[in-house]
Amino acid sequence: MSTLLLTHPACLGHEPGPHHPERPDRLRAVLAALDDAAFAGLARAEAPAATLEQLLRVHPENYVQAMIGASPAPGEYAMIDGDTVMSSGSIDAALRAAGAVVAGVDAVMGGMADTAFAAVRPPGHHATPDVPGGFCLFNNVAIGARHAQAVHGVERVAILDFDVHHGQGTQTVVEPDPSLFYGSTHQYPLYPGTGHARERGIDGNVANVPLRPNSGSAQFRLAWGDIILPQLDRFAPELVIISAGFDGHKADPLAQLNLETEDFVWITRELLEIADRHASGRVVSALEGGYDLDTLAESAAAHIRTLMRLREGGGRPVSAV
Repeated sequence: MSTLLLTHPACLGHEPGPHHPERPDRLRAVLAALDDAAFAGLARAEAPAATLEQLLRVHPENYVQAMIGASPAPGEYAMIDGDTVMSSGSIDAALRAAGAVVAGVDAVMGGMADTAFAAVRPPGHHATPDVPGGFCLFNNVAIGARHAQAVHGVERVAILDFDVHHGQGTQTVVEPDPSLFYGSTHQYPLYPGTGHARERGIDGNVANVPLRPNSGSAQFRLAWGDIILPQLDRFAPELVIISAGFDGHKADPLAQLNLETEDFVWITRELLEIADRHASGRVVSALEGGYDLDTLAESAAAHIRTLMRLREGGGRPVSAV
C-alpha cells in the first residue's frame, strides 16, 4: 500500500500574525513528526498550484479575483474578517493547498498511490463558494471533489469532516448535489454555529452530528458508528476525501470536545474500511484545524500512519479493520 504526502514550502509563507492560532509552526510541527523513520515508506511530492480552471469549479471568478486582489504588500496584513488574515504569501499558500488536494486526487485515481495526505495551510472547509472565513480562503476539499468528477468521471464523492468546527463551506457545496456526500461531527455550540442535525441536504446527502462540549471519545465514536458511517456506506462513494482537523483533541486550546489521538486512528480505519468496500481503497485527506502543536503533530502522524496501514511504531502493512 502506498501513501503520498503532498506539501509545499509556500504553505509556510501564509503569515496571519504573531498571535494567530493558524500559524506556520502548525505545519512545521506536522512535517517534523513525519521525519521519523517510521515514515520512510511515505512517498513525497511538492504540491502544484491550483489552476484557475480548478478553482472555478467551486468558486466564482469574481471571488477568486477578489481574493487575489486582497493580497497585501510584503510586511502588511489584510483583514478578511475578524479571524481571517492575509499576508503577501497567503495566496500562493492557498493555491498550493488547493492544488495539493487536486494532485492527491490525480494520484489515487491514476493508480500512483492508494491514499494521499495534503499537509497544507491555510485550511479550507469554512470557505463557501463566495465567502471566506474561519481562517479559510479556498475550499480545498470541495475543489478536489469537483476535480475528481470533472477530470476522472467519478460519480459519487464523499467528504468526511472530523474537525471540531463544522465545515459550513463544504456543506454549502455538497447539499444541493446528490452526487456528493458530506458527513461531520463537530462541537456545538461553537463557530460557525451551523451543522444542525436537521440539515440533511438533498436525498439525505448531508449527515451532521453536533456534539456537546466534553462529549469525549464514546460520543464521538457513537456518532460516527451509529449515524454517519451507515449513511456513508449506503452512499457507496467511489472516492473518499477527508477534512482532517485535529482540534477535537483534549489538549486543543480552541475547543473542548476532549478526544484522544486514538480516536483519530479509529475514524481513519473506519473510513479506510468503507473506501476498501466501495472505492478501491482510494482516500485523499487534507489538513484542516489543530492548534496545540504537540498533539497536532502526534495526531496527524497517527492519522498518516493509519493511511499507510502501518502498525503503531511502524512495521508491515495491515488491513483496515
